[in-house]
Amino acid sequence: MRASSKPVIAILALLPLAGCQQEQAGRMEMATADVVMTMPVTTSSEEAMQDFMRGQHAMDMGRRTEEANAHFRQAVEKDPQFCMAYLRIANTAQSPEEFRTNLETAAGLAEGASEAERLLVDIAQKGLENNVQGQLQSAERLVEIESASPRAWLALAGVQATLGQNVESRAAMTRATELAPELVPAYVQLANSYLFLDPKDFTRAEEYAQRAVELAPGEPMPHDMLGDVYRAQNELEQARDAYTRAAELDPTNGSPLQQRGHVNSFLGNYDEARADYDAAIALGTPNEQASYAVYRAHVSVYAGDPQAAIDELNEHLQAIDGMNVPNARGAKIFALSTAAFIALHHRMFEVTEHALQQEAALRMELADEFGTDRVRRFQLGVMALNEGWLAAFRGDYATASAKAQEYMELVEPDQNPRKHEPAHDLLGQIELLQGNHEAALAHFEQGVPTDIYMTYMKAVAHEGAGNAEQARELYETVARYNFNNVGYALVRADAIAKISG
Repeated sequence: MRASSKPVIAILALLPLAGCQQEQAGRMEMATADVVMTMPVTTSSEEAMQDFMRGQHAMDMGRRTEEANAHFRQAVEKDPQFCMAYLRIANTAQSPEEFRTNLETAAGLAEGASEAERLLVDIAQKGLENNVQGQLQSAERLVEIESASPRAWLALAGVQATLGQNVESRAAMTRATELAPELVPAYVQLANSYLFLDPKDFTRAEEYAQRAVELAPGEPMPHDMLGDVYRAQNELEQARDAYTRAAELDPTNGSPLQQRGHVNSFLGNYDEARADYDAAIALGTPNEQASYAVYRAHVSVYAGDPQAAIDELNEHLQAIDGMNVPNARGAKIFALSTAAFIALHHRMFEVTEHALQQEAALRMELADEFGTDRVRRFQLGVMALNEGWLAAFRGDYATASAKAQEYMELVEPDQNPRKHEPAHDLLGQIELLQGNHEAALAHFEQGVPTDIYMTYMKAVAHEGAGNAEQARELYETVARYNFNNVGYALVRADAIAKISG
């Protein structure tokens, strides 16, 4: 089974619009030093537009989604026909219900907006359907009619990245920086691309992160991004300093402290890591607190005590109902999937099965809440994969293979050329567990390229196939990955041991 590294509001692989629109009220020219404005946004209210701009600036600067969400809500209070503000409320939603209802409202108002706005709504709707090919068509049309808009190019870049078209995506982001040399989110997106997507280039990632810092030195997010770059380069103390600086710039935000907690976990400073997570939880909103608590449990995994991590996650699970978490169901799924993954990796099968049963019930509730065929198929697909992973680790390879096939059948209607990648990861693991290393590698090559747990498994397969050089290269990649998710927590120490031996 595979667990997600973080909770998603809709529990779907939704494409964030990452700064794709805003800019003028009706066709009234607005001016601001904070927001680059080059695409039409339709509203009859100048006051509503100003609220919208404040929300966009909060998004551009990577501030809490709650801050941006509040501004967008103020905008629709002043103009209830403000299509883009409703879309932005959906983009910053704190619960699945908030996401769904505001996207529906935006779609209902799109007819009275500009073509660019209609296209942005369409991109969001097609994301919900996992119709990435349709998203690409809309994004390409957006760039065609708004070729001077850097945010149109960022929208296209986001869709291209989803399709794995990383070279093309970077070209679109670069075009955005050419059109708006001071647009901070464009540099942040470029830094992220070079950090996490192939072909990686940490030197270029650092250049873009430094540019973001130069443009917004008083904002926490660029320093946070620079911390990420240092982590990727295995410069953990410098990363810790960058996150500390981000925390100093916004003492009310727990996110940089959480990031510092990750680094302290990697450094083996487990008490300091837990203290950082505790401080982040104290500052966080209920949704953030629920997420930070799961990462706090990872510390015990890094420390070599998986049972303690599972116990901590179970305690957290019981506490969620009393935390006033808007996305309580998603928070529970995050905790349960993490506990199940830890248990599975360590062959605690009864614990895994119990957690997956609870998770499955929540996923079906979520499917019922959305009420769409795509969401139901998605949830059933995740459940099939989870059952397949459990069967594979138990040695029931026939059932595991059948579950992989079930997943592929469920996602078959999706217009996404990458839709079968998770099934190939499972099929590869089935072969690996049976010692069929070449067959495993054939599937892993078709799996999710950014999954660090599967990168480790690919290294194991190469080692088993006698490909020592390829195996060591992948073990080194895993050992120096330094980004926190449960899969990495489970394999980091083993990868370090492989390259140290």
